[in-house]
Amino acid sequence: MTFEETGGENSTERMDSVAQALEKVLSSALPQGCITVGVYEAAKSLNADPDNVVLCLLAADDEDVALQIHFTLIQAFCCENDINILRVGNMRRLAEILGGVKPGGEPTDLHCVLVTNPQSVLWKDPALSKVNRFCRDSRCLDQWVPVINLLDR
Repeated sequence: MTFEETGGENSTERMDSVAQALEKVLSSALPQGCITVGVYEAAKSLNADPDNVVLCLLAADDEDVALQIHFTLIQAFCCENDINILRVGNMRRLAEILGGVKPGGEPTDLHCVLVTNPQSVLWKDPALSKVNRFCRDSRCLDQWVPVINLLDR
């Protein structure tokens, strides 16, 4: 990636394109049961089988200090295990995509979301490739945990 690609309108278009790709990844992984939500559940999943995790999403707009400590630990674990990480803005849109309310009516903890490797075709999904490429390119620019804002519908 050149410096020309990192600025201006091209950058905005690229971010929107990656946000759309991320929505496609989540939408295709959800019915396959390849989504883990919640900080505690994500930590258990990462500990049990880190090789099965293909993407980690963390809330970008949370100021809770205790949660930030958990995020730091999760980020370190993901970096150590070559798992791509994104901070996600617009948690309301993320909840819409993932159906963010439990059956009892209480909101789901979407502060951490893992996408795991399904048995079918998600690995070969062009949307996942686009998100992974964005994460890799961001690391080349010393942006280890890039922020993506999901687009309102």
